[in-house]
Amino acid sequence: MDILFSTLTLVTFAPLVGVAILLLLRDEQRDAIRWTALTTALITFAISLVLLLQFRAGEPGLQLVTRAPWIAAGVLRVDYFLAVDGISLWLVLLTTFLVPVAIGAAWGAITERVRAFMVWFLLLEVGMVGAFLAMDLLLFYIFFEFTLLPMIFLIGQWGGERRVYAALKFFLFTFAGSIFMLIAILYLGATAHTFSYPDLRNYVLADGVSPWLFAAFAIAFAIKVPVWPLHTWLPDAHVEAPTPGSVILAGVLLKLGTYGFLRFNLGLFPVVAAQAAPLFGVLGVIGILYGAITAFAQSDAKKLVAYSSVSHLGFVMLGLFALNDLGIQGAILQMVNHGLSTGALFVLVGYIYERRHTRELSQFGGLWKVMPVFAALSMVVFFSSAGLPGLNGFVGEFTILLGAWGSGLGGVIFSQALTAVAAVGVILAAVYMLWLYRRMFQGEVTVAANRGLADLSPREIAVLVPLLIFIVLIGVYPKPFFDLMAPSVQLLAQGLDAAAVALR
Repeated sequence: MDILFSTLTLVTFAPLVGVAILLLLRDEQRDAIRWTALTTALITFAISLVLLLQFRAGEPGLQLVTRAPWIAAGVLRVDYFLAVDGISLWLVLLTTFLVPVAIGAAWGAITERVRAFMVWFLLLEVGMVGAFLAMDLLLFYIFFEFTLLPMIFLIGQWGGERRVYAALKFFLFTFAGSIFMLIAILYLGATAHTFSYPDLRNYVLADGVSPWLFAAFAIAFAIKVPVWPLHTWLPDAHVEAPTPGSVILAGVLLKLGTYGFLRFNLGLFPVVAAQAAPLFGVLGVIGILYGAITAFAQSDAKKLVAYSSVSHLGFVMLGLFALNDLGIQGAILQMVNHGLSTGALFVLVGYIYERRHTRELSQFGGLWKVMPVFAALSMVVFFSSAGLPGLNGFVGEFTILLGAWGSGLGGVIFSQALTAVAAVGVILAAVYMLWLYRRMFQGEVTVAANRGLADLSPREIAVLVPLLIFIVLIGVYPKPFFDLMAPSVQLLAQGLDAAAVALR
């Protein structure tokens, strides 16, 4: 009973209660369906706040461990093993926070087959939260792969004109990468006779095996992030996905890739991570510049935001492979920041699409005069994505650049040069975000269809305000966020430091 009603079990599987209720409702009961899904998501978020209250600051190890035997076959054992630490805590909270936001954004965006949509959405939340909490590698793989199924249906059934193509491309890319990870997990389980993450961290692998296992995990996670040049599925998925799907895809699902690198590649293979750090640092910086430059060239607002994700997640990869506590803490915070800011950007793009049924920038201009509330809230979000001091994006990127500068990544001169190039991405982000804002909101209203647009409704404002609160809060006072993650990150960084020293 303790396992069944532990906080981690409840926060992972609470959405299933909502799924069961939704299945009892009729398709015609759209308002009841929406409110049931939203209430379920809010209850799940409340449980995650209990998790936050139970979390003991200052302790670096796994907490609130929930563990029981699940599969036993000979010497092989798979456990139902959930736990949380400073690395995963904020990502769980980000997930449970963004799901009700996305459901709120779905109110006007999803009008057909609402019940099926909400069922898939709540099932997706189960997979995402479970992946962040699973400490048995096979259990993690199950949750990780399970997220594919709901997202494929969300894109394929409620997406745009090319939704089937985008859903299929998303599936093929991510599933192909996951096959390599599954092979690596099975090898680890067969040789170490356990899938337990803490046990595997202490297991000594045979010579020459670690690089291959590191590569297998890295392929899966690099596609999920996505790391350049494995990013080509992302713009299609974002453009074709419905607004709530884009919010969760950018806000949470991409973080499964960066979290995977942090938890498994850096945690299980620190020596190989130290060897591969220059390569992934370079790929991260290429992603920063490529995403920013490509974003500037877009005429579709949603595709511009999609390419900005490639750029922002390049910063996260740079911070992770700085391999020091400053860079890693900045990377974790930037995962949260990206979820908030980019999630808000997709909500804003969705609102204007619901009114005009187009995202082409040439169809806008002068919106400040007809939608002043929309323009004012958009300004905060745009400045956040551009890294303006005082907002959340600046804190994460600045911390990452500090960590990368002092990392000695590939040598002192190399790491500092790489960091200097990455800093250009901050400038480019300001350029394309300000350019986007000018195109959409400033100047005269030149398109007649825009003159009568309704400003944001109270419901639409209510969806955005929680995002704006945390965008400002993290920018002004990030200390509590760093404090809770610091002990776990420092423990991981100590192992990475030892691995780097062993290579010298």
